[in-house]
Amino acid sequence: MAKQQRPTPRVTTATQNANRPVPPKAKVRGGKLAAPKPATLGTWIAGARPQTLVLAIVPVALGTAAAAQVMTHWYDHWVRALLALAVAAFLQIGVNYANDYSDGVRGTDRDRVGPQRLVGSGRAKASTVRNVAFVFFGLAAVAGAVLVWRTEQWWLLAVGALALLAGWFYTGGRRPYGYLGLGEIAVFLFFGIVPTAGTMFVQVLDVNVEAWLAGAAAGALACAVLVANNARDREKDKLHGKRTLAVLLGDVGTRVLFVVLILVPFGILAFFAIFYEPGSASGFAPYVYFAGVAALPAILIAITGRTAREWVFVMQLTLATTLLYGLGLSAAIIFPGALG
Repeated sequence: MAKQQRPTPRVTTATQNANRPVPPKAKVRGGKLAAPKPATLGTWIAGARPQTLVLAIVPVALGTAAAAQVMTHWYDHWVRALLALAVAAFLQIGVNYANDYSDGVRGTDRDRVGPQRLVGSGRAKASTVRNVAFVFFGLAAVAGAVLVWRTEQWWLLAVGALALLAGWFYTGGRRPYGYLGLGEIAVFLFFGIVPTAGTMFVQVLDVNVEAWLAGAAAGALACAVLVANNARDREKDKLHGKRTLAVLLGDVGTRVLFVVLILVPFGILAFFAIFYEPGSASGFAPYVYFAGVAALPAILIAITGRTAREWVFVMQLTLATTLLYGLGLSAAIIFPGALG
């Protein structure tokens, strides 16, 4: 007896939509998958992560303050200081868009906690976000080239090229170093030591101890921001094969690292406040400990927090700490003994 052939099920648009993976924030309406809304100007501005510009402003402010120690007036080379700020800011924005693109095409940013990314949310084409990243990298390169031309220190072009490559290959390329637990090293160098010491150098062609110490402090705070960001995404990064330092260290190790990083700048501050030569930054520097009003809550939440949203708050508090610390120490170096 022949087997009765079952009718082939009819494949409808609704069936196809039901089997299709739903991107973040997408909605199903009338059996059809609704596409995410196109990115608006506000979405693009949010995608630049303007709050992270603190990490560009602080090193330049510290480097300019350090340069003031050997200038007649702290504003003698204000054009060079503004060019250094442009390089740092454009590079920061370019890195943010580049990370959005690279993590988005890899699927790392799907279902993330916090603001949705342009590519991961499907609100912008990956190629468009990549091109915008290249535009800001280009603007940083132009500002840097003008700065090199004004200082006639042509070897700085190599430093700028390294910074651009570090910005792209953090999450870009076939083997991004940010996926290998090396992101903190690059951040310490290119968002701490290099922009702080470099800002001083392009103004006075020298680097003093204030610049090196302040650069180390800025780099530690920038790393603390990165660790908080990666602690938030640790579980999802692990699933996607993104082996950040937070993934490699685990929960307890990540918390300890964050606390150490955010405390290191206050240890450096003690050098300015106690051990530095009289008549320089020692008068005003103790007041910079006021930045602890943001650092202490960040530490407490980092130690006790259990959710990704708590790490978002830790990151915001760390950015606030960076701003208070950076501008406060800059003022202490520029105006020695002002309140002493």
